[in-house]
Amino acid sequence: MADCVSKVELTVSCANLLDKDVGSLSDPLCVLLQSSGGDKWTELARTERVKNCSNPSFSQRLRLDYHFESVQNLKLGIYDIDNSSSDLSDDDYLGGAELTLGQIVSSKTVTRPLQLKKNKPAGKGTITVTAEEIKDNRAIVLELDAKKLDKKDTFGKSDPFLEIFKQGDDGKWQLVHRTEVVKNNLNPTWKKFSVPLQTFCSCDLEKPLKVDCSDYDSDGSHDLIGSFTTKVSELQKAGSGSPVEFDCVHPEKQKKKKGYKNSGVVSVKSCTLVAQYSFLDYVMGGCQINFTVGIDFTGSNGDPRSPNSLHYMSPDGLNQYLSALWSVGQVIQDYDTDKLFPAFGFGAKLPPDFQAAHHEFALNFNPSSPYCQGIQGIVEAYRMVLPQIRLSGPTNFSPIINHVASFALGASQANTASQYFVLLILTDGEITDLDQTRDAIVRASRLPLSIIIIGVGPADFKAMELLDGDDGVLRSTVGEAVSRDIVQFVPFRNFKDAPMTALAQAVLAEVPNQVVSYFKMRGLDPLKQAAPKS
Repeated sequence: MADCVSKVELTVSCANLLDKDVGSLSDPLCVLLQSSGGDKWTELARTERVKNCSNPSFSQRLRLDYHFESVQNLKLGIYDIDNSSSDLSDDDYLGGAELTLGQIVSSKTVTRPLQLKKNKPAGKGTITVTAEEIKDNRAIVLELDAKKLDKKDTFGKSDPFLEIFKQGDDGKWQLVHRTEVVKNNLNPTWKKFSVPLQTFCSCDLEKPLKVDCSDYDSDGSHDLIGSFTTKVSELQKAGSGSPVEFDCVHPEKQKKKKGYKNSGVVSVKSCTLVAQYSFLDYVMGGCQINFTVGIDFTGSNGDPRSPNSLHYMSPDGLNQYLSALWSVGQVIQDYDTDKLFPAFGFGAKLPPDFQAAHHEFALNFNPSSPYCQGIQGIVEAYRMVLPQIRLSGPTNFSPIINHVASFALGASQANTASQYFVLLILTDGEITDLDQTRDAIVRASRLPLSIIIIGVGPADFKAMELLDGDDGVLRSTVGEAVSRDIVQFVPFRNFKDAPMTALAQAVLAEVPNQVVSYFKMRGLDPLKQAAPKS
């Protein structure tokens, strides 16, 4: 069983950021990256973007696993975001800081100067990072609205939004959630939202909270409409049909105006605490992760006997296919108790007749029991089969995806969080049946299945990146969108010089969230529950 890790939540604020926007302040966002060996970095999380602000406090926390046993080199980068794309290469860099998670955790709060490059300070900019361990898996779900808010705009009504703060140990208010802005409305209803209880009130239902209701201004100079203080135990009194109401009070108006009552009333329509399960909750509850491998034996790989072939065995008995398999398999096999892995090949002609190409043949040539014992078993089957087959084509992915999806469908009918499937496809990327594969992925996104594609060799992997869906939503040929993102693609060449562990970390990074998103979509709790926290 892999180590169960502590989860840590980082809170970030900055001071004195550089102004890159003409005529206004920067619109900063913070990105958290972790070193994946050498000078390569993998993004773990990012905060929201704060408009027109050189001293931002970000409400979106950055969550990561804390592994005591390895040095986790982190980089926090601040960017000025002036467009809607998630790609940061076209945004101004306002500076960053490199430090280890151990340094943050041992100090609890760290402030560092921001640097544009090594030894090149970003003006007087600083970044402050605070770490908290996450010990409670509950979240608070709130529905809020307001009535009769003061009008703040000369033309039109106010554009109200709420900011909720918790009181830190030092007595200062820390932002924990910011709602959306409701335009031109003095009686707004905000969308229902959910915040982890640790973030919201440090799991203390009596901790003082402050709620500010403000009128949004695009230049960042928001006007306060009014505030009130409360605590979660008060919010929880909101029940069926009987909201809890709070007077929104503006301190200046209260001083100046006799008979001033409020600047509007904010009411809590509903407040519930719900369990938010993690990947570890499901795994520790007994969910099996079933691992299947598909290997591309199509002609575009080149003749395995030629040193130029992607399937050519170097003198040490390895090639990119086997290196990728080892890297990912070693991590994932910890989560599968029987260590029996079905392994398939596709795109080859088989003995004895070498007639049509097969698109899902058992690597051990035993279709009724395609299982290999451990990752080593898959490697041995691969080495055995390679001299016996003829590489052919076309490169069809959909048969093997549909094959594994049929098992996932069977498991899903048990209506328990007991099984999840991960299909690893190793390919040179020259896909032929792109439309059928898109359809297969959209269907599979409703099942307990994740697909990892590792691109081997020098090809242009544009089609693979389309399947990953990170830049947009993947749709089937008839326009149906995936119900959740289940494909993760990486080119092996990005990791050629990195340690073996880096490839696995990159491709498996999204799997825990995909497992949780599936069981959450189905409303399934972990099988064996841990004792509830008192």
